[in-house]
Amino acid sequence: MLYVLNTYQDMDSFEINKIIASILLTALIIIGIGKLADVLFYNEKPKVSAYKVEGIEASDDKEGKSTEVQKVVEAVDIKALLAMGDLAHGEKVFKKCTACHMIAVDGKNKIGPNLWGVIGRKAGSVSDYNYSKAMVAYAKNWSFEEMNLYLIKPQAYIKGTKMAFAGLRKEKDRASVILYMNSKSSSPKALP
Repeated sequence: MLYVLNTYQDMDSFEINKIIASILLTALIIIGIGKLADVLFYNEKPKVSAYKVEGIEASDDKEGKSTEVQKVVEAVDIKALLAMGDLAHGEKVFKKCTACHMIAVDGKNKIGPNLWGVIGRKAGSVSDYNYSKAMVAYAKNWSFEEMNLYLIKPQAYIKGTKMAFAGLRKEKDRASVILYMNSKSSSPKALP
């Protein structure tokens, strides 16, 4: 009886060793096949991406201003720009902004300040929001023109702003968002 029990225990540990060895061998084979496939089917990665990822910013020129913002500064006709926009499109595009901003009469600040009545308001003036030093120093009123230039690329227009948004490149998107933000005010500004 003792002989049968010892044989059973020896066999049991032998079976466990076989199972562990087979698992390790399988893992090594899978890893080996992956490495072999990498060698056989080497694929050189392109130096330039095949598609553009939204939110990645272009490099700035020597003066620090983006060339994109400079081009728009040179030739902005705010009347023609605002004529491109419409409120429904502005509301749709503004949904990108709702992750950080609220736009309501008694709305609270989120990551960014509440934007109710922002057109015509002094930059950096919401009392219960902690603005960056750059935004407080900017201290201009948000006119249609200023908002347009800022929305192209916020960090290029006001160096040091906390706003990490990449900007709105399309004129229709900017015009529509500006019209939408203007409409969200107790006293909307007259369009130029």
